[in-house]
Amino acid sequence: MEVGYDRVQEVKKFDESKIGVKGLSDLGITEIPKFFVHPPETLSDLKSSSNCTGIPIIDLSDINSDRPKIVEQIRDAAKTWGFFQVINHGVPNTVLEDTIGAIKAFHEQPVEAKAKHYIREEGRGVMYTSNNDLYRSKAACWHDSLQVWMSPEPAKAEDIPAVCRREVVEWDHHAKKVAEAVMGLLAEGLGLGAGKFKELTFSDARVFVGHCYPYCPQPDLTVGITSHTDPGIVTVLLQNQIQGLQVRHGEEWVDVKPLPGGLIINIGDFLQIVSNGEYRSVQHRVLANSNKDSRISIVMFFNLAKWKGSGYYGPLPELLTPQKPAIYRDFTMQEFDQNFYGKGLDSKSLIDKIKL
Repeated sequence: MEVGYDRVQEVKKFDESKIGVKGLSDLGITEIPKFFVHPPETLSDLKSSSNCTGIPIIDLSDINSDRPKIVEQIRDAAKTWGFFQVINHGVPNTVLEDTIGAIKAFHEQPVEAKAKHYIREEGRGVMYTSNNDLYRSKAACWHDSLQVWMSPEPAKAEDIPAVCRREVVEWDHHAKKVAEAVMGLLAEGLGLGAGKFKELTFSDARVFVGHCYPYCPQPDLTVGITSHTDPGIVTVLLQNQIQGLQVRHGEEWVDVKPLPGGLIINIGDFLQIVSNGEYRSVQHRVLANSNKDSRISIVMFFNLAKWKGSGYYGPLPELLTPQKPAIYRDFTMQEFDQNFYGKGLDSKSLIDKIKL
C-alpha cells in the first residue's frame, strides 16, 4: 500500500457512509476502493479450471416412491461433493421468484431507505450491512447483505424491511420444509432414522441472508465472497440466474450454473463433525459480478438449537464403532461461536482444531 493510505480509516469511512457496495456501484465508480483489492494469491486462480459440468442434480419428485435411490444419491453427493442441487422440491416457482424479487427490491432502494437498517449486530434481529466480517477480514468483498434471524429467537416482524417482510417470513417456512426433507434423507444415508436430525434440533436455529452482488467495475481485483466453508448443519441457497458461485472439487474450482427452479444444498462443518467425517463441508466462493444486473442469492443457514449437557457437541455416538472411532473430539458452544465470530470467513478452521 502506498504511503499515507490509512486502510482502517478508509474502511471506517465506507462503513459509516452506510452506502454499501450497491451504492458505490450505482454511483458509477470505475475503480474499486483499495481495501476491496485481494492479494495476488487469491486473484491468480479465479477462472474455473474444471471441465466438470457442475454439482450433482437430485430430483426429489420420487422421494416417497423411490426413496432408497434418492438416499443413495444424496449420500454420495454429500460424501464426494458436499454440494448438490435439488429439483422438484415442492416449492412453487412463484414463491422462488417472489422471494428473489423482494430481496432485489430491498437492495435496489435508495441508500437513505436502506441506511436505517444498517447496523453491525450479527447474532440477533435484523442487520443490513456490507461484509459482516468487514473489520475482521484482510480484504473486503463485493457484496451487501440483509440478515434476519428466524429462529430460535425470531426478529420482530416490524424490524424486517417492509419491502420484503412477507417474502422473508414465507421463505423461512418453505426453506425449512425442504431442509427437513433433505436432512431426513441425509440421516438415512448414515443409517439413522429419518427423524433423527429434526429430533436433535438441527433445523431449529435459522438465519436468513439475502445477498446482493452488484456490478463490479474491476471484477478481476476482488471477489464477491471469499473462499469459505459454512459453519452449521446445512445451507439452502436460492439464487437468480446470474452465475458466480464456484465450488472446490478435488484440486479444481467448478462453476455452478443456476438451474431455473433449483435449490442448492450444501453441507456445513457441524454436519461433517456430527457425521464423523462421512459427509463433507466443502470450500466455495463467489466471483465479483461483471454483469450489469445484480446477482441475488438467498441463503438459509440451518444449525442446531439445543446443545448437549452443559453445551458441547461431537460425532454422534451411534455412528462410532471400534472399526470407526471418533475422528473429532467434542467441542463447546463457546469454541464454535468464537471460531466463527472471532475472525474473517474461512474454511474448516473448527474442523482442523478438533481433529483427533
